[in-house]
This record gives sequence, structure tokens and C-alpha cells, in this order.
Amino acid sequence: MKALVYHGPGKKAWEDVPDAAVQDPTDVVVRVDTTTICGTDLHILEGDVPTVAEGRVLGHEAIGTITEVGDAVHAFAVGDRVLVPAITRCGRCAYCQQGTPSHCQTVGGIGWIFGHLIDGTQAESVRVPFADTSLYTVPEDVPDQQAIVLADSLPTGYEVGVLAGGVRPGDTVAVVGAGAVGLSAVLTTGLWGAARVIAVDTNKFRLEKALDFGATDMVEVGPDTAVEVLALSDDGLGVDVAIEAVGFPETLLTAASLVRPGGTVANVGVHGTPVELPMQDLWIKNISITMGLVDTVSIPTLLKMVASGKIPAEKMGTHTFALDQIDQAYDVFKHAADNLALKVVLQPA
Repeated sequence: MKALVYHGPGKKAWEDVPDAAVQDPTDVVVRVDTTTICGTDLHILEGDVPTVAEGRVLGHEAIGTITEVGDAVHAFAVGDRVLVPAITRCGRCAYCQQGTPSHCQTVGGIGWIFGHLIDGTQAESVRVPFADTSLYTVPEDVPDQQAIVLADSLPTGYEVGVLAGGVRPGDTVAVVGAGAVGLSAVLTTGLWGAARVIAVDTNKFRLEKALDFGATDMVEVGPDTAVEVLALSDDGLGVDVAIEAVGFPETLLTAASLVRPGGTVANVGVHGTPVELPMQDLWIKNISITMGLVDTVSIPTLLKMVASGKIPAEKMGTHTFALDQIDQAYDVFKHAADNLALKVVLQPA
């Protein structure tokens, strides 16, 4: 089969690899019908994730059809249409039991294994371990274009941004970075009653998209970014929650500058370099800073919201490519601002 293989920082190739196959009784094999590219994939190619070995098939999001089932799999059968999420869970270890499968001990201490510790989803087929506790059935009336964002970006924005940030009714929220994950946070702030959502970005296209996705205000990054955001808050003291959805030191510092005393900074972005925070200014403001890897435990709830039309997830996909055009898709996604791109959708020709 064909797959996108990582060959070290800055190097990847669409090439022949051995066919995906059942290795353990809890495995299934899924034919990939739809996949996408995540910002984390770009971080891997930048060399920011040294735990990804050369020769690894990239990708951790897919919608597909089961073609092979292990003997211990009982919840799924050949022919089922399923969502392959970014997080794999055994369902039995202490972390899975407490609802944080992002640290599943059975699969290696981290639930993100596709395109990281095992071969991933940017391929014609993928082996899925612990299928019974990891996969989700996709309703017939939810098209791939909607369902694919449930694999990672939508639950990431919701769980690591909105939920971890403690968004509550009436809150003013700033979302720094209006890419796919930031927009996912914008889409889901309303589920917890945020009264005002301010999108902050350098790109006007993304800011306009943020308004379309439910933001009430937009601020284009410039010398007076913090001043403009604070002016939009109720009393000029800042926002209740600032969600950082980029992963650069400057964006985290920007988010920290926007929060009112007693507020929260929810860091969602994947950082590849250290960040020096002005603790001498932040500690006295009683600011909380949260961060983490998505658990994807919100997928069942979000899937209902997408299926009902409450969350227009289909707006996220702006570009579609054949799977064998994946190099072109990466180029478009890497230069997303120039190409007016949010999520790129990849499907077999």
C-alpha cells in the first residue's frame, strides 16, 4: 500500500510500505476513506517531536471502513464506517479509567500513538489497536467532511481550550490563533455560554472566518493588540479566559497579556521551543495557566452536536486533495495563511 513516510526533519515521501494488518486480537484494519493534516504533523517535520522515528507513517486522524477484525474485537465488524481518533485507549489502565486516555499506560504512556509511536493514518489503510475502546461509529447522515474534524481539532479546541479554560456563562473569551484548533474553540465556546468571543490573529481571512464561526469581535495583531482586546472587555481589565491555539512563545505571551486578574490562560498550541513567562507580573494577578494533550473523551457529545447541526463542522474543510496529492496538500497547509486554508481534506482518487 501507499503511505506518507517520515524520513527525518524536513523529509517525507509518499511511497510503498507493507500493507496494514491485524497484529493483536484487539486490532482492526481500517481502509482510509478520508484523512487530514494537523499542525502537529508540521511540528514533527520541523523536528520538534524527536520521539517520532524515521520510517514512521504520519497522520493521526481518519474516517474509514473496517476491512479486517481481530478475534477479540466485539463492538465492530467488517464494513463498519468508523472515526479513528487521535487518541487510542486500552480502557483498563488507571488513566483510561479516570477519563484521561491521553496518558494510556498500556499503549506506551501516551494515547497519541498514530503517526507517533506506531504507523499512522496518512495511508491507504491503518492498523487500529484496542478498536473496541478507541473507535467511534459514524452515523450515516454525518458526511466525512464533517466527521473528520472530530478526530482531533474539534475536541482539542473544546477540551484543552474551552473546558480546561473553565469558560462559563457570561464570560469574555479571547482566542489567540484562528487556525483549525482556534476556530474549534470559537465554535464550542457557545456551548458554555460565553457572552463575548474575541478572535486574535495576523490573518484577515482567518479573522473573518472566526466571525463566521461565532466570534463576536476580531482583533488583527499589531502593536496595540493587548490594548484593543482589553478595551473590548467589560471593564477594561481583560478577558476571563484566553485560549492560545498556535504554539509560539509570542502567542502564549500575548494570551497571558490579555487575561484579567483571576482569569485563565488555556494553552492549546504545541510548543517546540521553551517559553519564558513574566512570572513577576503574572503571579500577583492570580492567573491560572492550563495546558495538555487532548483526551478526545468529548467525541460522543460533539458528534451529537455536529449531527444535529448545532456545530457546523463542515465549514472547517477549505481544500480537498486526492490522497496521492498529499505533498501538494502539505504545501498548502504549511502556507495556510497565503492559501486561505483551514483544514485540508484528503481522500482516495
